[in-house]
Amino acid sequence: MSVNPQTVFITGCSSGIGHATAVCLRNRGHRVICSARKADDVAILLGQGFECLQLDLADSDSIRQAVQKLIELTGGRIDALFNNGAFGQPGAVEDLSRAALRNQFETNFFGTHELTNLLIPLMREQGHGRIIYNSSVLGFVAMKFRGAYNSSKFALEGLADTLRLELRGSGIHIVLIEPGPIESRFRQNAFAMYKQFIDPERSAHRQTYQAMEARLQKPGPAAPFTLPATAVAEKVVHALEARRPKSRYAVTLPTHLFAWLKRLLPTAWLDKILLSVE
Repeated sequence: MSVNPQTVFITGCSSGIGHATAVCLRNRGHRVICSARKADDVAILLGQGFECLQLDLADSDSIRQAVQKLIELTGGRIDALFNNGAFGQPGAVEDLSRAALRNQFETNFFGTHELTNLLIPLMREQGHGRIIYNSSVLGFVAMKFRGAYNSSKFALEGLADTLRLELRGSGIHIVLIEPGPIESRFRQNAFAMYKQFIDPERSAHRQTYQAMEARLQKPGPAAPFTLPATAVAEKVVHALEARRPKSRYAVTLPTHLFAWLKRLLPTAWLDKILLSVE
């Protein structure tokens, strides 16, 4: 049980990291308000005893309506926001249409930004707050055939780093969580986006796409050193409850390794290592 219960709003709670974090924080005595994009998932979360709102980060009207309901539920007191909702759009950069990139950024970047900006004034007024972004190892190193997701997370990290500087002295802390491979429905959702936006038969990378399709549909962990979603939840707990949270929390061995390699290796050497990653 936490000695200082806080009200926390979490996006993307239907499964994986969002759901694991919601359960973890509730067990520690915090008031958790979840969100999910689909009405069916909202109903499931309500059935599990959570307070839950329907929120589609790609829809400004949905964001504004969710924030209004959130304010009504909490009386305007939001101690922390965990920006977790996101998905991955696979595909070679040369095969990504403007529509595919826009779709990726609407949720992973623009929607997250819009939601955050609507909650910052509440945190300013109360004199404190925590804004926690779920980024990725792909927020600071790029891996092939993940260009849309890479760029959305690179952009998110730049935005968060800037916001941290601009909010200095406000009592609002900005934190980035940087997971590597985590057990979730991420690959299943990514495969759906791949089928929607990528035409492998018209691509110079069609042979590579065959292997990608197999990987995206493979049951169980598809990468070494995969950790359960609770590993991220533990870092969110520290980011929320620590008197002085870190600016960044690395999760999984690959994140720690690539952060170290990026600092030490020339770009050409790092590229050789990244080219070996599937």
